[in-house]
Amino acid sequence: MTQLLPPADTSNRAVLRLPEFRAMLLATVCSTLAGRAVALTVAYQLYQLTKNPLTLGILGLVEAIPALSLALLGGVVADRNDRRRILLLTTGLEVLCAALFFLYVPRAASLGPVPILALIFLLGTARGFSEPALPAFEAQVVPRELLLRASAWQSSAWQAAAIIGPALGGVLYAGVGAEGSYLFATVLYALALGCLAYVKAKPRPAFTPGEPVWDSVKAGLAFVMQRQVLVGSMALDLFSVLFGGAVALLPVFSSDILKVGPQGLGVLAAAPSIGALAVMLYATRRPPGANAGRTLLLAVGGFGVCMVIFGLSRNFALSVAALVFAGLFDGISMVIRKATLRLKAPDHMRGRVSAVSSMFIGASNELGAFESGLAASWLGTARSVWAGGIVTLLVVAATAFLAPELRAMDLGDVVEDQPG
Repeated sequence: MTQLLPPADTSNRAVLRLPEFRAMLLATVCSTLAGRAVALTVAYQLYQLTKNPLTLGILGLVEAIPALSLALLGGVVADRNDRRRILLLTTGLEVLCAALFFLYVPRAASLGPVPILALIFLLGTARGFSEPALPAFEAQVVPRELLLRASAWQSSAWQAAAIIGPALGGVLYAGVGAEGSYLFATVLYALALGCLAYVKAKPRPAFTPGEPVWDSVKAGLAFVMQRQVLVGSMALDLFSVLFGGAVALLPVFSSDILKVGPQGLGVLAAAPSIGALAVMLYATRRPPGANAGRTLLLAVGGFGVCMVIFGLSRNFALSVAALVFAGLFDGISMVIRKATLRLKAPDHMRGRVSAVSSMFIGASNELGAFESGLAASWLGTARSVWAGGIVTLLVVAATAFLAPELRAMDLGDVVEDQPG
């Protein structure tokens, strides 16, 4: 007689009982806090040195170029090597860069901005290798039946740290100066390094010995393009941010349209993060499972509707509410996308799939701000935002029609999706 096994415990308590997962969660919080604090401090210090806003645009470009250009190579490296070692090396590089920022401050006037840009380039290089390795390693640390909850916890921790990090950097800069801010970031990066060192090494992914790197890259791209659930979810993120994003235009709304000044701008900028964090915390209790594909499409569609409302609104309270709900819908889609990457790619492909995803996200963030400015100059600020929301709705409709597998996706099934 066949004995039935008791169902696996997939509660919050089960995932939080895993010591290695708790270490990964703390590493995420520490590294994100440090990274956001460093970004704010570097930007403010660089502007104080040059008094030229163009250098701030160059700053973002200097980090984005290595991060995006190395992502595919970073995915291959993550799928051929010990992912824990990759994360230890890249986090160690972040510790070194933060310490060098600290040493640079007293010499800033004589050395000029070049050392800052060089260190930012190194941080972008570390991102190019760490971003594909991190989600792939997380999926090795947590059992598959707990990946949904783990993904929700990781997303919540990252979002909370991303909100607090810039504020922390600003408080530190005002209180103890750039040196104190960099020193605190160095300590946080070191804590993240210690947390990663606590996690035991996992088996290396299986790969074909002697396979040329470019062949591995092409195999990863082909795998993503052949999976509607992967390419569809990535495309939704790319086009919703590219056409529906309004973050870059918030200063115009606060100054000229809503006329609420810099204080109102702070509220507008914080509103999407509040909505995103709220829904991510809810997802730790009720993670997406059945009908996840349909929920993703509805969430991106809801984001588009919120952008239409925000673009048409002339009432500050309504505009804030629209941005809060836009963040809420974006948070739902983020949780589902991250879980999809972990559950719908086999272990030996996760690095490359994560690399392609990071390129989609990086391209949408970098190009989205440019597209917003260009569309605003052609159509006018408000019209460009509500028109972008309509385009987002059209993208959702097209994706739902062209990707029925994504529409029917169920993340409650923990059976690994093997390549065909």
